[in-house]
Amino acid sequence: MRSLAILNQKGGVGKTTTAVNLAAALARLGRNVLLVDLDPQSHASLHVGIELSAGDASIYDVLLHGAAIAEAARTVSKRLSIVPAHIDLVAAELELAQREERERVLAGVLGPYASLFDYCIIDCSPSLGLLTVNALAAAGEVLIPLQAHFLALHGLGRLLESISLVRHGINPQLRVAGVLFCMFEKATKLSQEVAGDVEQFLSAAEPDQAWHGARVFSTTIRRNVKLAECPSFGKHIFDYAPASHGAEDYFALAKEIAKAAKSIQVVAEAEVPVASVMPSPMATPSEALHHAAQ
Repeated sequence: MRSLAILNQKGGVGKTTTAVNLAAALARLGRNVLLVDLDPQSHASLHVGIELSAGDASIYDVLLHGAAIAEAARTVSKRLSIVPAHIDLVAAELELAQREERERVLAGVLGPYASLFDYCIIDCSPSLGLLTVNALAAAGEVLIPLQAHFLALHGLGRLLESISLVRHGINPQLRVAGVLFCMFEKATKLSQEVAGDVEQFLSAAEPDQAWHGARVFSTTIRRNVKLAECPSFGKHIFDYAPASHGAEDYFALAKEIAKAAKSIQVVAEAEVPVASVMPSPMATPSEALHHAAQ
């Protein structure tokens, strides 16, 4: 399973939009995808139409109360499942701080399900707290959504420093896959200059740095009103406006990421053939999760 944490400590840059629509696009490419909502705002969950009621299992119960991923996972579509979040995830930072191996809780609970999915997309909170550290400990790669503003460059440097700390102290396999420009206006000089600066910075990375080999994705996400509208309908862009520029851009990003998987070294995992745990070829990932948990 290839795991990507979608991360930026600055809000409003397209982080959740990217997590949800990239996951949906990868599912459209025929991959089995698990989306993990690790943001207490639960925007990724709401984006796909899931609003939890009292007593419903969430990622909070998985991390703190020993619930299995299978108990919390919900089916979004045939190949896409989500482990939703709830506002009670706010308390997880304090509660996790009392646990041993507190940085690796998410990695531990995801491990048994790795053979069921081709991708795990983790929507991180817009902060660098313990939940985000858990995401970085569980992920192999980080995708950084960014707006083409000069102030974003300062935030990018600090974010890369935080990723480096996790790489050196917790997860030596962690690497930055690349930077994705969102709400991008190709025709403006500012956008071109910022994109060029980021590309130059990444290309100068030393081999021991977490962003060595990272790139600015060729795909950019254009400013698109349909992308802004679809969360209010509880739908990803492919269900809401499949002919829109937003759908076109995220599908292109999914193909670029899937293609890149063939040319990078992903952490080796002891995988069981999917057929041995999937109850039938037509089963959804969530059905397979429940089957595996029995």
